[in-house]
Amino acid sequence: MKRILIGTLLALPLIIGSLPSQASAAEIIVRPGVQRHNVFARHVVHKKLIPGHWERTRHGRRWVPAHYVRV
Repeated sequence: MKRILIGTLLALPLIIGSLPSQASAAEIIVRPGVQRHNVFARHVVHKKLIPGHWERTRHGRRWVPAHYVRV
């Protein structure tokens, strides 16, 4: 009995969220002929992830955390 009650309580928010509302019935207008003139190309910076690793030093070994390097 407890399983049925807990399952119902857990499923209740999902059931309420899936009910249709006024917002889901709103009309959406798409105009494909509209162009934006302020579009510009941004410089894309490529980065490569260097995973964390142990580095040998004069005083022993030291952990180097993961970091990104520009490529």
